[in-house]
Amino acid sequence: MSVDTPRRIVLLRHAKAEWSQDSDHERPLAERGRRDAPVAGRKLVDSGINLDLALCSTAARTRETWKLAVHEMPRRPRTVYEERLYEASPGELIALINETPDDVRDLLLIGHNPGMHAVADALSASAEGDALARMHRGGFPTAAFAVVAFSGSWKGVEHGVGRLVEYWTPND
Repeated sequence: MSVDTPRRIVLLRHAKAEWSQDSDHERPLAERGRRDAPVAGRKLVDSGINLDLALCSTAARTRETWKLAVHEMPRRPRTVYEERLYEASPGELIALINETPDDVRDLLLIGHNPGMHAVADALSASAEGDALARMHRGGFPTAAFAVVAFSGSWKGVEHGVGRLVEYWTPND
């Protein structure tokens, strides 16, 4: 695959989680989250996104979100559970994206806010339709995802490199 190949980054925030006095890392999904995660998976399929690689935070709520979302997909992409996604800053997320092998065309990150929203905003120099305005207005609620398209090598992903081609929330 050429480094000039069109590529997409899908940034999926975990679905709604239960509040807990225990470890934040081990919080499970709430009932609403268990309903929204498969809907997000179906919407990704409907969008024509054919994921090659999924990087998922090791937190319980992200793992559960992915398990429910991927069940809706015709094929399971290679999945890596990545500790660095938990509480990652936008810079750390971009560094992780930069490590993606160039044989990957469509990459999914399943993580947490504020990182998912911030990196979607940072990567998007432009947008289709009102996607960027809707993302700014509505924030990045649980189970929402943004799709950022760009051309080039994963090593070249940096601020402003992409175009926000889709932004979806469970309320859409």
